[in-house]
Amino acid sequence: MVSSLKNVFSRKTKGIGVELTADRVNVARLKKKGQGFQLVTLASAEVPEGIFQEGQITDSAAMAEIIQSLLAESKLKVKHAATAIPSGRDTVTRIIPVPAELDDRELREMVLNQEAGLYLPFPREEADVDYQKLGFFVDEDGIEKVQVLLVATRKEVTDAYLDTFRQAGLIVDVLEISSFSLIRTIRQRLREFTPQEAAAIVDIEFENTEISIVVDGVPQFSRTVPIGTYQVQTALSRAMNLPPSRNTDLLQSMTLPLMPMDSMGTGPTNPTRGGINPGTAAMLRVLGELADELRRSIDFYHQNQGENMEVAQLLLAGPGGSIGHLDEFFSQRLSLPTSQVDPVSALSLEVDQELSPAQRVGLGTVLGLGLREAW
Repeated sequence: MVSSLKNVFSRKTKGIGVELTADRVNVARLKKKGQGFQLVTLASAEVPEGIFQEGQITDSAAMAEIIQSLLAESKLKVKHAATAIPSGRDTVTRIIPVPAELDDRELREMVLNQEAGLYLPFPREEADVDYQKLGFFVDEDGIEKVQVLLVATRKEVTDAYLDTFRQAGLIVDVLEISSFSLIRTIRQRLREFTPQEAAAIVDIEFENTEISIVVDGVPQFSRTVPIGTYQVQTALSRAMNLPPSRNTDLLQSMTLPLMPMDSMGTGPTNPTRGGINPGTAAMLRVLGELADELRRSIDFYHQNQGENMEVAQLLLAGPGGSIGHLDEFFSQRLSLPTSQVDPVSALSLEVDQELSPAQRVGLGTVLGLGLREAW
């Protein structure tokens, strides 16, 4: 397709994966080794406040300078990159049904120029759109159709990404939605679920949490909740009378207390009781709000997916997924099996450098991007 949303469903090689977030730029370079991959380079740099907000690059020159500096420090002499836009208000992923008898040209015309506009929260002319055929099915009227995965972003967002990478001296081979990168990384883990089981991927990032409900490796429902590690960190700092900070390293190394269930068996007891310090209580309140949003998302999916398909498990990813006992906390609150995802293990990735468990959980997106450029 001729647009700024580049090669979402194709593969390019011999470059690096670059993940841009509100607090960090992460870079990964992978090399094929035997039947698997080796992590050749992993590097990260802080992003000052005001350069990247709500999934958008607000200062392209400053972001490009951070990327250039990170490449220089890592001695990476590459020209090609894969990157991703976080899910949010400027992105759309939808599965839509279209007539099965359409040839490729007719399908392209219908999806890009007719159907896309029906599902976008912004004008079609302001969007970059791509799509992928999935599989055939017979609808309730006995008509054969094909499912199509529709992906769209605002042009101004994708243009800002491409401009930033141009300024950094890099050619963007792949520009996709970040949830796709994460799904690529943990696809082996997702194969543990049957086609009749859904998994809810909970990617807790700095500014927000991306919820993706996935069936057979394909996102069926996506939602972004404005609660991330920064909001948890802020609540912790206020409760402990500490100065505000964008550094969430301490938060990611913390462990939540295991709470007994209340007398009704419906959830943990009140976190303000039992001698819990104010900081931990504040964290639990914010994480409780996130759990409530997860419940609403899962309930909405169950009400609208139209089949007898239940969410079988929550998979925690992203920097916030490394908080100790967070899996047990969500499991209690939502009555759903919950586990943290280790992207390095999920890929059986060979690594030379020491990576802590907290580091590993947050690598899902950048490793998925690195896979697109593996050499």
